[in-house]
Formats: sequence, C-alpha cells, structure tokens
Amino acid sequence: MERKQTIAILVALGDSKNQELVQEHLDELAFLAETAGIKTIKRVVQNLPKPDGKYFVGKGKVDEIKEYVLAAQVNHIIFDDDLSPSQLRNLEKEFNPKDKEDKVRIYDRSLLILDIFLQRAQTAQARTQVDLARLQYLLPRLTRLWTHLERQRGGTGTRGGAGEREIETDRRIIRDQINVLKEKLKKIENQQATQRKSRSGMVRVAIAGYTNAGKSTLMNLLSGSTVLAENKLFATVDATVRKVSLGTIPFLLSDTVGFIRKLPHHLIESFKSTLDEVREADVILHVADVSHPFHENHIEVVSKTLAEISAGNIPVILVLNKIDAVLEKQPDFDFEKAKGYYKQFGFEDIVFISASKKMNLPQFKQMLWQEVKKHFLRIYPNYTLPDYDILVGETNFGLQNEND
Repeated sequence: MERKQTIAILVALGDSKNQELVQEHLDELAFLAETAGIKTIKRVVQNLPKPDGKYFVGKGKVDEIKEYVLAAQVNHIIFDDDLSPSQLRNLEKEFNPKDKEDKVRIYDRSLLILDIFLQRAQTAQARTQVDLARLQYLLPRLTRLWTHLERQRGGTGTRGGAGEREIETDRRIIRDQINVLKEKLKKIENQQATQRKSRSGMVRVAIAGYTNAGKSTLMNLLSGSTVLAENKLFATVDATVRKVSLGTIPFLLSDTVGFIRKLPHHLIESFKSTLDEVREADVILHVADVSHPFHENHIEVVSKTLAEISAGNIPVILVLNKIDAVLEKQPDFDFEKAKGYYKQFGFEDIVFISASKKMNLPQFKQMLWQEVKKHFLRIYPNYTLPDYDILVGETNFGLQNEND
C-alpha cells in the first residue's frame, strides 16, 4: 500500500498591525514542519487579541478549518503556539469524532520542536534529554484519541480497555519512564561535570546563536572538524567540543543546540547539562544570520535565552554571519555605521563574516585571539605571549582537531 503523504495546515493568531511579523513566524513554522518531514499546503491566521480558551481560535474558524481539512485530505494541523490540555482535548474531539477512520494529528509548536529533536539526537545524552522533555510535555495532554504514545504503550497488553483506563495506564507508564530517564540523565550529567572539571586549565569558547545561523559551519571552519552543517533548523542537537589552537594558545571550542523563539521550557530544563558548555564558557561567539530580515529579533531571542540560563554576563563577540548575502544586495554596505547600530543591543565586539565563503576571517581571528588571550593570561599569569601581529603568517588557525 502506498504511504499517505504527510501534509499540514498551519494555524496562528495574528495582529492586523503586524502582519509581516506574523508571516515570518509562519515561515519559521513551515520550515520546522519541513524539517520534520511534513509538507505545508495552507496557512490560517485569525486576528484575535488572545487565544480562545476553548479552541485557541474561534469556533467559526475551527469549522472553516474542518471544511478545508476534509476537502484537501490534510492529516496534520500545526498551531504556532502551545495548546493547553483542554484546548487540545477540544480540538481532538472536533477533528477526530469516534467514527472517523483517518485521524488528524494535532500539533502545537512545542511538540513539533520536540519531535524534530527526537529525530536529530544522536548521542545517548541527547536522546535521553529529548525523551524526558517530550514525556514531561505530553503527560498533562493525554487524550483518548492520542496517538503519540503507541510505541511506549506497545506490548503492555492494555489496549483492550476503555478509553479512560487507557489514559490512566498511559499516565502511569509515562511517570515511570520519566523517573527512569531522570536517573539516567543524572548519571550522565555527573560524568559530564567530571569531564568539565578536567578542562579547568584551558580557555573555553562556546558558539551560540539562533538555529540555522551558521554555527556548525563556523565550528568546522575554526576546528577543521566535520560537524553536520545543512540548511535545516536544528541540523545538530548534540554538543560538540573540539580542541583548537590559535597561535600558541590552545582552547576548547564547543557548539551546542541552536536557540529559537518559543523554545519549549521542558527542553531547556532537560538540556541544562548540555547548555553548561555555554554557561561555563569564558567567551561566547554569538552567531547571527545578518542576511535574515528579522535577525534583530533572533539576536534578542538568543540574548534573552543566554540570560535565562545564567550566561548573560559572559563576554560575547557578536559574529554577524552570511555578510556575502547582504553585499550581493547592498555592495556599498557601511560596516562602521552598522557596527554603531548593533552596539545599541549592548555589544562591544562586533564582526561581520561569511563562514561559508571565508570572508573577513583575519579580523575575526584577531578579535577572538585578543579575547582568548585575556582569559589565558588569567590562568597562566606568568606566561609570555607574542603580539598577534607577530603571529600572523606564522601559524595555521585551527590546525588541531582533537575530540575532547
């Protein structure tokens, strides 16, 4: 039998005064859906000052969506914000009556992101973190029609009971799994903490930024590694640490999960040990896609998230990546004037580069070297380092590439 195509309709609340931003949010939601393997065929926006308590959107809009879903054979509905447990239950009843054979999957933004992380996680730590976050998110949202837990429930012999008994069984299974995952994650975190203590004699630089800003490309450029870098949201969710030498200074360079607006709270909590790579860094390279029309908003989201994980006071170099795309449209781009603009966001060290095209790297290297040097001399105050100008041309940047 031919597999049915996974197609979706996107639903969001809008503001008639800010339609451009609403569409940008939906563009990102569509990109998330594509990353998850879901094709988007329609967008529905309703102008409401706040979500409807029963359905998120109004009942009239629900009926309109139902007509389109039936006519176009849509099997996924994705909401751009989180649904409350009661909203989810009401929507499930509207779109999936008892006699309906082909069920419509109801997603909200958090569940979509969690599913993507589940697909992308490679290491045991990342898989455990995502599984924990996903189950914590699903626990209060179970319904009689819920289908996300079939693989967890399978083999328990509980499918034959009434709907309410199935829900209680699912809740017990989830609670048990959450406890197991918490214990497993605690052991992994203890191991990670021991590893980080062993690095106390080295400067630590962390790459942070909005998802798809070019962090992994920069990581590969600096370390000579082959971290996956592709034009997808959350191309990598596992922390990567490499030992790099800049001149005569060795340091540890880490690349962690990309940030995004409305990042699920449970995901941040579960990834706290991975985010320790950022929280315990001496320097943060905040990478932003300067060619994106809403990159200022992305910078704000990342800065806010860094503050939320107690990394807001760490020295930051703002790395405005993909400048080649900007120069194609604006050949007379004024770099100095632009730096003045970004300083209003609170940044002092600002550099424009193209990691993929290797543009403006000497300036970036010098800025990074100066910052790394400060922290290196705090660790080794009696060490004598040559000036950066002496090093230029005498060393290769990123020659060392050792798994930490």
